[in-house]
Amino acid sequence: MKMDTPKNETDFSGAVKRSMQVRKLYHELEKRKHGGAWTKQEDMIGFVYDVGELGRMVMASEGRWMHQGDLDKDLGDKLAECLWWLFVLSDRLGIDINTAFASKMGELEESLSSSLGNTTE
Repeated sequence: MKMDTPKNETDFSGAVKRSMQVRKLYHELEKRKHGGAWTKQEDMIGFVYDVGELGRMVMASEGRWMHQGDLDKDLGDKLAECLWWLFVLSDRLGIDINTAFASKMGELEESLSSSLGNTTE
């Protein structure tokens, strides 16, 4: 099942730039309240915490966890926040997320197509 899409079709550059602008604001807040901006490790812990919250919301969407509030809105907000964390972490770690994403999707498409015997539907 070969995909006929360009390997560099996704450009997260604007989202990464905006994410880092928001992160800069958080860093200022952290400096004021705690005397210093969060480290990359602390950013990772923030991301993991939000992934846990997202997991509980997904469970709630399946009727397996209690949730108060507007679940659809909260799911969208938490998905966006997790994506924001990924952009922040990739930037802070010096990873070009556009290149990494395109490369990984290419690898997966090739591997899966090979596993499926290059069948098309």
